Amino acid sequence: MHAWPASEVPALPGKGRDLRIHDTATGGLVTLDPGPVARIYVCGITPYDATHMGHAATYNAFDLVQRVWLDTKRQVHYVQNVTDVDDPLLERATRDGKDWVELAEGETALFREDMTALRLLPPKHYIGAVEAIPGIVPLVERLRDMGAAYELEGDVYFSVESDTHFGEVSGLDTAAMKLLSAERGGDPERVGKKNPLDPMLWMAAREGEPSWDGGSLGRGRPGWHIECVAIALDHLGMGFDVQGGGSDLAFPHHEMGASHAQALTGEYPFAKAYVHAGMVGLDGAKMSKSKGNLVFVSQLRRDGVDPAAIRLALLAHHYRADWEWTDAVLAEAVERLGRWRAAVSRPDGPSAEALVEEIREALANDLDAPAALAAVDRWAAGQASAGGADEGAPGVVSRAVDALLGVAL
Repeated sequence: MHAWPASEVPALPGKGRDLRIHDTATGGLVTLDPGPVARIYVCGITPYDATHMGHAATYNAFDLVQRVWLDTKRQVHYVQNVTDVDDPLLERATRDGKDWVELAEGETALFREDMTALRLLPPKHYIGAVEAIPGIVPLVERLRDMGAAYELEGDVYFSVESDTHFGEVSGLDTAAMKLLSAERGGDPERVGKKNPLDPMLWMAAREGEPSWDGGSLGRGRPGWHIECVAIALDHLGMGFDVQGGGSDLAFPHHEMGASHAQALTGEYPFAKAYVHAGMVGLDGAKMSKSKGNLVFVSQLRRDGVDPAAIRLALLAHHYRADWEWTDAVLAEAVERLGRWRAAVSRPDGPSAEALVEEIREALANDLDAPAALAAVDRWAAGQASAGGADEGAPGVVSRAVDALLGVAL
């Protein structure tokens, strides 16, 4: 599977700062020191509907992570998956009378278009669950053969008790885990499981549903968590720098994935930091496909909204915050974009060196994009009120906003 084209990232004078970011597993800020190549895995979409603002906010956050790393002169090895076979996708295809493959391909193509328009840097490896199945099957067989998994009526489950670190990603107690498991794709009430929290690794073929050759597992399809584990281990290995996604993935998805990988390899941790973006709401509820309360990036683009304004609307909120999408949020972003473009269109302005360092410091401090935007606002206000004698300043600001915030002025 191919990703989307990369926009050019301008080189800036000087060097950025190492990223301090909130780690869900420890509950506090950690300073990341990736070495010359930073490794990041971000969980991708289940492609049964277009890219909504919740998706865009999450991927915008991890685009900032990449940009901070690039500014420190590191290379970035970014991997993202596409869950192109799963129950929600199959259910939507049945509801709409569509072929599930056609639905997945169409929505994935639209997602690529949205990511391109928002100028989000693409992953080096963009892998679908279906194409990963040949690598998933051996992992499930290995877990079963080592006693970390077991069969139940043809399905194969992972035993969470096989990982002594289970629970350390989310920090939740058992009662909370059971509730979230039931809400987020698990089956804690199924009779015969060794532990109600045990997640499915391989689902035996069901009538009328797609299935693949699973070797000694029989025909079927992979569970949700093992998909990302197989892709991450293949392309990044253990101990990569950041596992990212929305806050609703901390449990069960990232918790289970970490345990799968740690049981498989005997190594710890799966990722050095678990980073989670907040939820975007609409009309008082989390924006979600199941509720249907969605604002789509593609629809805003069709309505003539500049993608740079959409991106500024996202950047106006701290990535870990839960926030509400409103018409006022977008209007403020459109107005800000206009002020910034007017400011950098002038031939000279206030010195930009201090501004570049302010943006760098804000982003290195747990991706504080609102503070970075406020810094640019102050420079633009100074430009409007007093101008300046630095002929190169507007160009420097334009390049810095592009390189560090992904906004083309």
